[in-house]
Amino acid sequence: MRVLLFANGVLNHGTMVQRCLDQAAAARIICADGGALYARALGLTPHTIIGDLDSLTLQQVDGLAAAGADIRRHPAEKDETDLELALLHCAETGAESVTILGGLGGRFDQTLANILLLTHPVFRALDITLIDGEQSLRLLRPGAHKICGAVGDTISLIPLSSSAEIITTENLKYALDGDSLQLGPARGISNVMLAQQAAVSFSRGLLLLIHTIGRA
Repeated sequence: MRVLLFANGVLNHGTMVQRCLDQAAAARIICADGGALYARALGLTPHTIIGDLDSLTLQQVDGLAAAGADIRRHPAEKDETDLELALLHCAETGAESVTILGGLGGRFDQTLANILLLTHPVFRALDITLIDGEQSLRLLRPGAHKICGAVGDTISLIPLSSSAEIITTENLKYALDGDSLQLGPARGISNVMLAQQAAVSFSRGLLLLIHTIGRA
């Protein structure tokens, strides 16, 4: 099952976002609280809405329920954010891939927390991508990974662990050949694709891959 998940951050339109919307008909639409308003504004009907619903009025909730949405209300005082609850639901219901729109921007604390959710051990089996405008963010775990794009696209690799080790890249301007990236220094920022397909492999740690269309 493929999920298009609307969070309640800032939804910046762009090429990456439009590609997701073009495939929305084949996806299950899940919304974290006020993310449902983004979905409705784009002409999409949410299948499931999850959260404490503090960003929706009672009339909006009733209208969404009448349109067929499964409403899953949680207490306002809870340990998880609404996006975390939505991702937990995706994991519990057998989703294979989740694309998140509206997960970045606005509050720095929410943005950082949403990115770090990618490292949650419960989501290890989920292929999660955060999309914003011309950018995509996804977590890489040890192994080999392909990067599909265009010549000139910007690729940044940022460790989300104390280090990411024995990194080798292909078709990136600033090559890594068995190198390590450490948490803190910005060495992995603003690499450039030299072909329509690049690759990165590494043996230990976690890497955040940020792919920007064209020159960032």
